Amino acid sequence: MVTVNSLSVLEQAGTRLDRVRQEIAKIIVGQDEVVSGILTCLVAGGHALLEGVPGLGKTTLLRTLSRVLHLQYSRIQFTPDLMPADIIGSMMMHTDDRGSKSLFFQKGPIFSNLVLADEINRATPKTQSALLEAMQERTVTSGSTTHELEAPFMVMATQNPIEMEGTYPLPEAQLDRFLMKILVGYPSRAELSLIVDRTLQAETVTLDSLMDGPGVLQARAACMDVLVAPHVREYAVDLVLATQPEQPDAHSSSKRFVRYGSSPRGAQALVECGRVRAMMQGRVNLSVDDIRAVAPSVLRHRMILNFDAHSEGETPDTVLNAILRDLPAPGARG
Repeated sequence: MVTVNSLSVLEQAGTRLDRVRQEIAKIIVGQDEVVSGILTCLVAGGHALLEGVPGLGKTTLLRTLSRVLHLQYSRIQFTPDLMPADIIGSMMMHTDDRGSKSLFFQKGPIFSNLVLADEINRATPKTQSALLEAMQERTVTSGSTTHELEAPFMVMATQNPIEMEGTYPLPEAQLDRFLMKILVGYPSRAELSLIVDRTLQAETVTLDSLMDGPGVLQARAACMDVLVAPHVREYAVDLVLATQPEQPDAHSSSKRFVRYGSSPRGAQALVECGRVRAMMQGRVNLSVDDIRAVAPSVLRHRMILNFDAHSEGETPDTVLNAILRDLPAPGARG
């Protein structure tokens, strides 16, 4: 049951997140869905994988977000020679004034609130695993000592869809650890004109810091008060089951084009991300429309297509669109 106090907290959190989006828009032109997706991942406590060609503002977005939210930011450029110690840190030798030597742990760039893993698929699987372990456990282990990562903690990884030579694609089990996979598209003509206009302006844009780490954690806690009706929960479950070709209720497109469907994490992510979306829109209850809106970003990287899909030009998005189109709404099932 939503109390008067929790309703007030929800409204305040939604209003502050809306102001954060408006502040980010001072730097980032367009890309509303991308900005909303990144904020959703941050508030839900997950990580985001962004896919898009270079020059679309992915790095600028996370740097801007760190300024608006007053969070620590670090950037890791993934290359084939990057080692796990370059990410998590390593033991270093320290010599004091008396000449005594001791070991201490030098923290790596993973010890930030917002971590940009740029071109993550250019690093070897061993290095990728070091990052993904920190993402999953929120800890880093060096020797026999475990170090906690400060909350809030989010990794935004990017990958380039057009340069596949010399890359190490993320295994499906590791892709599943990302809460969302967000596709970053080209700006429209009007947006591109505005980008050029801002480039010609001499003055520097000043950003206000509207939230901080505790504020993000408060918004995360407020999301737990968003009501989830049984029929909405069942719709999320039905949607995930529809992607699994071995299920009796699987969609025909899944049976034809999908090798492996979404894991149970997909159902959890649908509800978690849907709750954040509802809160950002000023509502206290999760709706089926929320589930449908976040479904592509939540499920596209959790589906593995078969050879028939690739040969016929199908993508996870086309399969998901067919499922969302045909899956009956709650109450409409016969």
